[in-house]
Amino acid sequence: MATFQTYTSIGNREDLSDVIYNISPTETPFMSSVGKTKATATYHEWQTDSLAAAAANAVVEGDTASDITVTPTVRVGNRTQISSKTIKISGTMEAINKAGRKSEKAYQLAKVSAELKRDMEKALLNNTVASAGNATTARTLGGLQTWLNSNYVGGTNGTAGSLGTTARVSGTDAAFTEAMIKTAVKSAYTNGGTPTILMTTPTQKVNVSAFTGVAAQRYMAPSNKATTIIGAADIYLSDFGTLSVVPNRFMTADSGDSGEVAFVLDPEYAAVAYLRPFQTNELAKSGDADVTQLLVEYTLEVKNQAAHAIIADLAE
Repeated sequence: MATFQTYTSIGNREDLSDVIYNISPTETPFMSSVGKTKATATYHEWQTDSLAAAAANAVVEGDTASDITVTPTVRVGNRTQISSKTIKISGTMEAINKAGRKSEKAYQLAKVSAELKRDMEKALLNNTVASAGNATTARTLGGLQTWLNSNYVGGTNGTAGSLGTTARVSGTDAAFTEAMIKTAVKSAYTNGGTPTILMTTPTQKVNVSAFTGVAAQRYMAPSNKATTIIGAADIYLSDFGTLSVVPNRFMTADSGDSGEVAFVLDPEYAAVAYLRPFQTNELAKSGDADVTQLLVEYTLEVKNQAAHAIIADLAE
């Protein structure tokens, strides 16, 4: 008698897991590190100031007071940028029984929300200058690379950005060294900053872990029955304070430039300013589908660029 097998059976139910596995990272280290503030116009402005350099200050007893030259504040600003994603889900797609999610609309909205945050992280850190835009051209914010001018470490023939309106110019690429970090941190400290974060690309994070340092150690540490090999550096203790070494997947080389950058950051002196926080807009129906837009309008507020530093033109 022939054995009835699954190969000829009709009606076998499919075995489809009720879980959707998404490997794409959603963490945004820069946005998570800095503060939030509010913008009230498409050109968001703030003021910066600094104290006069310390100097010899002794006056004769009974001398007539003389006034100093008072310096005004510096007024700077950045353009807001609109980022959005729109989904269109048919009525049938929403109604059918689906694996891994009950509502296709809810699932896609959650997905594009994470995608928007990734887009924002990239925009905030890039080398695109601020632009007012026009009726046919989108406004763009000036990314962090276009702001950092006072504390710049870069390759030969490279130049720093300025005030969000001048892009950084790439120089000759060089290997990332501890000396570069020391120079950048010292410069930021001298100019009044207290940096606490060294933010790098994944490649440069690996390079930092290979630094020798004054007291760096590579050893095997016992952990109960297991043995742990210490091969990473997550903290850098500089002469001017402790830096957390934070890798960022969205710090990529600019178009046409093979070099990478690293940032030395004082989080107190940067923020994301929101003109319109994340909002969901149900757009007009034109048939048997729901059209939903997720939108945010924001900009980068570099409260005082001298508090941070940039190390540019790092070889991959």
